[in-house]
Amino acid sequence: MKRWIFLLAAVLVILGFDIYTKQWALENLHYAETTKLLDIVPITLTFNEGGGFSLTFGSYSRWIFTSIALIILLVLLYFYSKTPLDHWLRLLALSMISAGALGNLIDRLRWDHGVVDFIGPFDLGFMLWPIFNIADMAVSTGGLLLILSLWKSKPAQEPEPIGPSTSEISEENRPVV
Repeated sequence: MKRWIFLLAAVLVILGFDIYTKQWALENLHYAETTKLLDIVPITLTFNEGGGFSLTFGSYSRWIFTSIALIILLVLLYFYSKTPLDHWLRLLALSMISAGALGNLIDRLRWDHGVVDFIGPFDLGFMLWPIFNIADMAVSTGGLLLILSLWKSKPAQEPEPIGPSTSEISEENRPVV
């Protein structure tokens, strides 16, 4: 039960923040005009009809990415249910990825404009980092935490062999092949 309360709490916090900030962007920003938040963070209202980094499948993008998100959410819930409770980092990572996927899925379902993105672009000197949102941050951070949790986990123990080992079988009991 604790597992599901944790998932629900994490999803509600991240999803609530994602929905709130997207609504703020829609009400306070003008499409495609970049301004600075606190004179540091560039913010630009855009709508992404495709996937990550604006990957697109043309007019089918909305429904293809909606289907992919639903499948991914089911897979994430399955892995979440199988993760031991003492693997808190993995549980957190899966919760963050789920919340982010759900946040962008809501945008795809509520209208055909696409996902609301507004943070960025960031000038890296050699390229502009794409514009994103809180849900994207949750998916990316959760993905990194998932990799870290899998990297830190102990490898599975080799199962004990069934029956006597070959060194325990005497010459006279050894099967003839």
